[in-house]
Amino acid sequence: MIIKAHIYILIASILVAGSFIASAKLAVLIDPFSLIFLRFIISIIVLAPFILRKKDYVSKIKHSFFRALIISLFYSSFFILMFKALKTTSALNTATLYTLVPLLTAVLYMLFFKEKITIKQYFIYFMGIVGTCGVIFKGDINLLLSFTLNNGDYIFLAAIVFMAFYSISMKLFYKNDDTLVLVFCTLLGGAIWTGLSVLFLDIPLEWNLIQNEYILYILYISIAATLFTTFFYQKATILIGPKSVMSYIYLNPALVVFLSFLYEQKVISIEVFISIFVSALATIVLQFSLNKQR
Repeated sequence: MIIKAHIYILIASILVAGSFIASAKLAVLIDPFSLIFLRFIISIIVLAPFILRKKDYVSKIKHSFFRALIISLFYSSFFILMFKALKTTSALNTATLYTLVPLLTAVLYMLFFKEKITIKQYFIYFMGIVGTCGVIFKGDINLLLSFTLNNGDYIFLAAIVFMAFYSISMKLFYKNDDTLVLVFCTLLGGAIWTGLSVLFLDIPLEWNLIQNEYILYILYISIAATLFTTFFYQKATILIGPKSVMSYIYLNPALVVFLSFLYEQKVISIEVFISIFVSALATIVLQFSLNKQR
């Protein structure tokens, strides 16, 4: 079961990496808030027939919904704050700060579940941050030294706190739920929270602008990168815990680079390749370390 959990997260990480490429194509087309709302709506529409056709699943919705509403609050808040932050900061800054999520998740896990973080694990987290930043900054030390925080970065720091709480909440609020039902309720909650944001901020939907190849992009981020990944994250979090799941974040930039190479033929420099190796090594070593604690 543990091996299966790691396979789940590896697949989810690849799907999430692909969503960065697809989202970049869509972000110039419609408002990001509208995009987040639509991805939840589509994922719900796809999953709904599998839930609503079974009375057993329908009866379990009441059992899971309100806890899933809290889980989805953290999940949707991350996306909302991320896009708000991107109005006044760069994608480079957010990608750099995002490397703090695994360590922050580990700290919250220690507070909620009373499990200590060893000195060795702190070092591995640091190594993961260094390797991931090497990929983000493309091995350019000058880019790293020019990194500074601005107002948008502080907003994104709040966003990553929500992401860490999202990971913790998947384990904290799990009460022997049916995973598929819990995923459905989480997506439904996400649609509620983002729908309220769109309503109160008076953001035009403009979904009619999504045509031709953009339809494939929105289907990808809605089904593959939202529905499937939510399911994989939920299953894996129960099996191996939030710390192990979030440590795979160190692989995200590397996977984006590889997918960009395959999809857009972008060249990978030797500096980036070395950084990818460091972040991958940190992820693997951390998994072995965390596995010994279970």
